[in-house]
Amino acid sequence: MYDTIVIGAGQAGISVGYYLKKSKQKFIILDKSHEVGESWKNRYDSLVLFTSRMYSSLPGMPLEGDKHGLPSKNEIAAYLKKYVERFEIPIQLRTEVISVQKLNNDFLIKTNREEYQTKNLVMAAGPFHTPNIPSISRDVADHIHQLHSSQYKHSKQLAPGNVLVIGGGNSGAQIAVELSKERATYLACSNKPAYFPLWIGKRSIFWWFDKLGVLHASHTSIVGKFIQKKGDPIFGYELKHAIRQKKIILKQRVIAGKQNEIIFKDSSSLEVNNIIWATGFKNPLCWMKIEGVLDKEGRIIHHRGVSAAEGLYFIGLPWQHRRGSALLQGVGNDAEYIVKQMNGG
Repeated sequence: MYDTIVIGAGQAGISVGYYLKKSKQKFIILDKSHEVGESWKNRYDSLVLFTSRMYSSLPGMPLEGDKHGLPSKNEIAAYLKKYVERFEIPIQLRTEVISVQKLNNDFLIKTNREEYQTKNLVMAAGPFHTPNIPSISRDVADHIHQLHSSQYKHSKQLAPGNVLVIGGGNSGAQIAVELSKERATYLACSNKPAYFPLWIGKRSIFWWFDKLGVLHASHTSIVGKFIQKKGDPIFGYELKHAIRQKKIILKQRVIAGKQNEIIFKDSSSLEVNNIIWATGFKNPLCWMKIEGVLDKEGRIIHHRGVSAAEGLYFIGLPWQHRRGSALLQGVGNDAEYIVKQMNGG
């Protein structure tokens, strides 16, 4: 019997582990990966964070290097591994959760290895593991090469010919810019992209966000509500320049697929050879057998990560409390709050 079990050994899970270690709890973190930082290593080769090192650290251990510089994915993977080793955070790897259910006042967790029982359960698997690929993908011809952005590593994975990147977030923008250097590239977005600079006056944009209070605005504040309504901007101007130079052709929202063609909201169509779905992720909690955790739309019911189910907590959700809740720079704050609530507030 454990005091607490954390599911997920990414930045959210190990941040909780840091505070659990300080509170002297008996706990373990379960993760299906083969090594800490694996999810970062598996992302596309050229990935660079848009948050500077100054805002890409977890509690108790700053990320080394130029604090205004942008870290690579491999740098973050190595940092997470070193973090776990430094604080001796107990992790059981290669352990995939099959089901979670409430057993009297405790939780029973069935995995591919064994069963675990715990008083408290923290879901730190995060929202970035189960690809969300729209049903339209089934309406295009089999010979069209399709990948989700989480599966994309480099251009050699693609078939010859053009590529359509669907989704206007930062990952889709970075991938489209990279591919535009060697092939005809199209980017389909629901809304016209808005751009923010990465630096202002040699300082990271996130330094300015911090000083202006944006990073600390809660999801219920006037500033927080405004930002959520506007959605995330594209950080940096590479995409904007590529569109101006016609290296990337911007298309409207995709509404249908028809064999070799993709049809857009303005009724235009495009014959495609490759599609990359930069369409985000969906809730991976199909194996959770606990009532009252999700609402009718499948969204997690919580207040700052504290579930309505006693002893059940969540971390790493977008806007869990603040803008950075799903990012490296904000997850530590949520981890500290959750462990405090677990220990009586």
